[in-house]
Amino acid sequence: MKATAAVLRETDQPLSIEEVELDDLQEDEVLVDIKGAGICHTDMTAIDGTIPLPLPTVLGHEGAGIVAAVGSGVTTLGPGDHVVLSFGHCRECDVCVGGRPAYCELFAPLNYFGTRLDGTTTLRQGEEEIHGNWFQQSSFASRAIAKAANAVKVPDDAPIELLGPLGCGIQTGAGTVLKVLRAKAGDGIAIFGLGGVGLSALMAAKAVGCAPIIAVDTVASRLELARELGATHVVDPTATKDLVWDVMQIAAPGLDLSFDTVGSETVVRQCLEVLRSPGHAATVGFQGLENNVSIDQGHLMLGRTLSGVIEGDADPQEFIPEMVRMHREGRFPFDRLIETFPFERINDAFAASHEGRVIKPVVVFD
Repeated sequence: MKATAAVLRETDQPLSIEEVELDDLQEDEVLVDIKGAGICHTDMTAIDGTIPLPLPTVLGHEGAGIVAAVGSGVTTLGPGDHVVLSFGHCRECDVCVGGRPAYCELFAPLNYFGTRLDGTTTLRQGEEEIHGNWFQQSSFASRAIAKAANAVKVPDDAPIELLGPLGCGIQTGAGTVLKVLRAKAGDGIAIFGLGGVGLSALMAAKAVGCAPIIAVDTVASRLELARELGATHVVDPTATKDLVWDVMQIAAPGLDLSFDTVGSETVVRQCLEVLRSPGHAATVGFQGLENNVSIDQGHLMLGRTLSGVIEGDADPQEFIPEMVRMHREGRFPFDRLIETFPFERINDAFAASHEGRVIKPVVVFD
């Protein structure tokens, strides 16, 4: 089997469009014809070396497409099924069995090492191994090998080429609000950073009736989009001397919830400081494998909670269909965040994301 793939051969360099060969399917794997794949910040951190990877490699972890073939042991999916691909998880460890697969005991080797657990690669060019298996999919390719466990069946009439980001970025934002912060009608929430994750969180907060919803970002166009998607107030932190004070004027004595997508020490502290007592802040912003953050313990001890979150702490098999239903009901218009690029323009798509010109680029295949 062959596919066209975007190959990373050198750190911090453009991806190269090349033909690759796919390995035979193992019994628990599926072959997916990719229709669309989202570009996520995590892919960028892999390209720039923040996440160390063996090279050459194929990235992409927000893939969606149509099942072309299944391994001999797969009973849950068949050829022709439409699927969204999400992160790898073993579904056997205590954490997975307990319903929290984002914290799977094998998360790192299943998602980041570039090989299957048995050390084999899913891709090659002749005798050269091409490291794949990135988030158990490597979906920056016309075809991808994934595990049946992280391929989520969706309705055939859903816009499959746009659904890939539900597998990571959009799931992270919406899942954190709904599954971790457990937002409900009337809760006040502040959202720091209005990229794809932050705006997904905002849409989820709007869907359940949070109020007020305070959106914080430095980009005027994103603040305007946040208003259109349901923010009741917007704040540009560069236009105020004291952001926390400004938020408190909107929602004294503080907010029930807050959400950080930035990961800097300043923003994490602000997330806690805008809360009432008790209150709950969640942080998903990634600033590298080592990122020291100092907080005021006295502020935290007054009944406030700070949670670090991966993948929205969601089970993709349950949550991705839930997001699709919300979208079909008109309560979760995630497509407003997406701009599509032909696959051969994948480097342009990365540039558009890096420069902030597009919130959620998705590369699509004919």
